[in-house]
Amino acid sequence: VCLNRVESVSLPVCLYGRKKRPVQEARFDYYSLDQDGEGDGDTELREDELSNIIEIYDFPTEFKTEDLVKSFQAYQQRGFDIQFVDDTHALALFNSPIAAREALRTKHPLLKVRSLAKASVTTRAKARSCSDYLLPTKERPQTSAVLARRLVMGALGVKSPQSKEHREAERKKLQDARGTRRVSASERLRTILSSGVL
Repeated sequence: VCLNRVESVSLPVCLYGRKKRPVQEARFDYYSLDQDGEGDGDTELREDELSNIIEIYDFPTEFKTEDLVKSFQAYQQRGFDIQFVDDTHALALFNSPIAAREALRTKHPLLKVRSLAKASVTTRAKARSCSDYLLPTKERPQTSAVLARRLVMGALGVKSPQSKEHREAERKKLQDARGTRRVSASERLRTILSSGVL
């Protein structure tokens, strides 16, 4: 059966009892994706993406993690970690983008540093694949066993064997720590308010 154009337009209405919906344009071009994974289109990073991570490169293959950590010793207190990519490339993980920018300015005779946006393809791929858990470990805050000792002694019904001077020294140490924490919190608040972030 041969249909002319007018009949073919009305055919969907006759067959299904409703008009045919227009075809929606695709939002994504899936044909442009690299099937082999050889391209680096997926590993391209913006300058602000993962900005707390930098690449350490061109260091001797004999270097171990301890050697790289010693090179960035100044950042150890603020939270810093190393993840190796290969023998001469590593990721340096910092607590904040500010610390990473400071580390980019440091000079070391045996190694070089650059931002992750300018890093090698393999380093960017490693950072992208591990980005969920690429946060530096924070050191555990100083703790005191005063509360635990008091709870255990109370539960056992035993008097504490510590001298009164020792208990007072621990109590004073805890009060000093609370005061320091309050001062640092108020300084952070002042910094935030003065920067106009809120």
